[in-house]
Amino acid sequence: MYMLPFMMLRAMKKQYHGKCLLLAWALLFLHLHAGAARYEVYGLTCENFPRPVGVESSHPRFSWKLLAEQRNTLQTAYELEVYQDRQLVWASGKRQGESQLYVPYEGKPLQSATRYEWRVRSYDNHGNCSPWSDRQPFTTALLAPADWQDAKWIALEKDQATVTDGRHLSAAYGDARTKLFGRYRMPLFRRVIQWDKPIRQAVAYVSGLGHFELMLNGRKQGRHFLDPGWSNYNRQALYVAFDLTDSLKSIASRRAVLGVMLGNGFYNIPTGRYFKLSRSNGAPKLRLKLVIRYEDGTTATVVSDKNWKTCAGPITFSSIYGGEDYDARREQRGWASDAGFDDSRWQKPVIAGGYHVRMKAQLGARMELAQRVDTRRRYKNGHGRWVYDLGQNFGGVVSMQVRGKQGCRIVLVPGELLNADSTVNQDATGKPFSYSYTCGGEDTERFAPRFTYYGQRYVEIEGAVPAGTPNPDGLPEIDDLCGYLSTSAGQPAGQFVCSKPLFNQIHTLIDWAIRSNMASVITDCPHREKLGWQEQDNLMQHSINYRYNTASIYEKLFDDQLLAQRHDSIRGTDGVSHEGCMPSICPEYVRFSDGFEDSPEWGSSCIISPWYNYLWYGDLRSIRDHYASMMAYLGYLDRRAKDNLLGYGLGDWFDIGPKAPGYAQLTSQRLTCTATYYYCTRIMGKCASLLGYTAEADRLLNKAEAIRQAYNRAFYHPETGLYENGSQTAQAMSLYMGLVDEANRGKVAARLAKSLRDGNYALTAGDIGYRYLLQALTREGYGDVVFKMNSKYDTPGYGWQIAHGATALTESWQAYGFVSNNHLMLGHLMEWLYAGLGGITQQDGSVAFRTVRIAPQVVGDISYADVSYESSRGTIRCGWKIVDGRFVLDVDIPAGCEAVVCLPAGIGGPAHAAPHGELKVGSGHYHFEVGQ
Repeated sequence: MYMLPFMMLRAMKKQYHGKCLLLAWALLFLHLHAGAARYEVYGLTCENFPRPVGVESSHPRFSWKLLAEQRNTLQTAYELEVYQDRQLVWASGKRQGESQLYVPYEGKPLQSATRYEWRVRSYDNHGNCSPWSDRQPFTTALLAPADWQDAKWIALEKDQATVTDGRHLSAAYGDARTKLFGRYRMPLFRRVIQWDKPIRQAVAYVSGLGHFELMLNGRKQGRHFLDPGWSNYNRQALYVAFDLTDSLKSIASRRAVLGVMLGNGFYNIPTGRYFKLSRSNGAPKLRLKLVIRYEDGTTATVVSDKNWKTCAGPITFSSIYGGEDYDARREQRGWASDAGFDDSRWQKPVIAGGYHVRMKAQLGARMELAQRVDTRRRYKNGHGRWVYDLGQNFGGVVSMQVRGKQGCRIVLVPGELLNADSTVNQDATGKPFSYSYTCGGEDTERFAPRFTYYGQRYVEIEGAVPAGTPNPDGLPEIDDLCGYLSTSAGQPAGQFVCSKPLFNQIHTLIDWAIRSNMASVITDCPHREKLGWQEQDNLMQHSINYRYNTASIYEKLFDDQLLAQRHDSIRGTDGVSHEGCMPSICPEYVRFSDGFEDSPEWGSSCIISPWYNYLWYGDLRSIRDHYASMMAYLGYLDRRAKDNLLGYGLGDWFDIGPKAPGYAQLTSQRLTCTATYYYCTRIMGKCASLLGYTAEADRLLNKAEAIRQAYNRAFYHPETGLYENGSQTAQAMSLYMGLVDEANRGKVAARLAKSLRDGNYALTAGDIGYRYLLQALTREGYGDVVFKMNSKYDTPGYGWQIAHGATALTESWQAYGFVSNNHLMLGHLMEWLYAGLGGITQQDGSVAFRTVRIAPQVVGDISYADVSYESSRGTIRCGWKIVDGRFVLDVDIPAGCEAVVCLPAGIGGPAHAAPHGELKVGSGHYHFEVGQ
């Protein structure tokens, strides 16, 4: 047993005011190798990915983690090497310092479409040198616009006279449901390729707009869904890189066929069924370049051009909003798998010469069909149609295995809810939406949509019956029907469990909404809109980050913001120029009115989210590259402010008041707008200081103070300790954002806590205010109030939603059926489960969890919690339990980090009343016990 020094133990006894402290530090079980403690590097990434293909940088950045068996381990130096074809390209030499995140390559610019390898070793403060890591590959993208020069945009049809700006359903063409628009045929493309020399490397770079699937000899390449990601198609097209090296090497004949299918996506939104908005950039298009490097050093390319063949495919309707129809009778066997397929009836493609946009590699934010969701039960509804209940509300697709006669058509109608007669209810999710499949007459056929998805739990079937049930009409028989969750969430970064079943259920409830809405952008819902409403990007950022690594998806979101930001001098009704305005949704496929088009709590994500991204992952580029854009938006807010106050937009959306949810009811727009304006100004002051812009930083911090003083003059009532009318949002935002004078903080916090107790712990804060409510209460020591507020089933909130049958977080606290029942925006308790109850946060001033703070809140009737978070530097774990009146805590801190561990003085009292003992520790495993 490692014992604390006597003086430290005595000091701690004194700190605990005479209470007996039982403190044990458990030994870390060391696996010794030849008498030396193990020290290695692991978790190597290039631009946030372990073995990326399509790195769009000639000077990429590298990161790694440290595995150390000795406690208190920090890196003191490193060496990094980059190779091409086993030849050393660049060596850093031994460099002093702790840097292990985003270390840049500093050699000669790397070449396009080239495979490299890198390795690293590390030195620590104990005199250890790690072994060299295994070499990790990465492949560059097409780094210069000229690299695409020979590859043409090709299409099946010419572009029609079209509208490229989005129009909301109610404003589009009068009766937009019946007027045909954007009705292009969905194309297939094929090209036979052959080679006569041994291949060293083959990489295909593909952009198919709106979405594509690439096949090599009939096999789909990659596990991705809805490639490429969504973008501002007027200015940019994303493309995806595929390493085909091993696949081509395995083909003995040295002859193969490339096949591509296209779907519409947001690039072209046709009428005919439900659509939230109508827009089109023309006919679906393909651009492809395959780069083959041979063993003899020569290179060959295959590009999209007039030498391809194309025809209409079996997808007869494709809409990101309305669904997908597939006619298996139109399949052409062998078109993508047989190099000898007869394509003489196919046509040469149209060269789409008028489409000129920037090409950008899509490395992250890729969706996959990540989890199968099985049918829980099935039954006939009041109309005699079969309904499949998948038991879980999720965003994704339905997959069906069926047997039927050729020409039989099956319609699948998905939805979140059911009507009283058990028919699917799409009233709140966009109707009509459906999938349909026309049988080709094979023994067994499998169908799942390729280019659309929806939010659903139930699937109503027309034209088929489950296998094994009575079938007097000879309808197709369904052998299997399931769902697949579509998400870009990737592997979890965080794990949570505690003794309270409700909190475990809430964690699951929020997690399904997060995964369902992590697409190419972070969407509001997976059905009626699928749009990137920006307020949740920053308000939910911490909650999502604890659960998943979001570095790559936020990098993509920041690029979307740059493309969406307005750079015109048009003046609004208030006479203010729109220059620098950040719209509420990105990409801005449609411009809504009535406050939706521009609200500071939404647009401010372009400032808040890059700052949060830096704090979480240590990526300074998120600030440096977007600083000008961030300042432009702040300048726009400055111009709209009057006497340092703002007052427009949506406010605390969907708070609980006397009216139906929507616009803020309990808190003025002036307060939430101005608080956000102040927060953004403070952040920009910190960013300026970080980048060395000292004078700018001083100016911004002075401006922030002027806003703070104006805010307090306008909203604070010193005699009551209330801001405005004392709403939960008003009090919480004032506290969290640092707007309250230090002398008044205790009074303002106490009034907030009292209002909740007096209101039987019922929440009222909405989309904007709830995160700040949780954080303000936690920071001010009222964790017990957070616990009681979220332990209820009898008032609207998480427990209420679960009690009313929700399986994913709903749009309204009340779980209303007339709004979405799979919505991301109110999931802020996830952050508290990890940071409050679980106790894992960063110390003030820390970046990328360099200094961890372990401070679990022991509240309510919870007897244990076990939480872990996979940070950029390694796994952080905090597991605590109460055993026979003792508080038992186990902590893991990764190498390269230090921690401040806060131990409670007692158990069961209000969190704000308990003094804490703070211990500074280095990396390693620690075991603590505290008791009376």
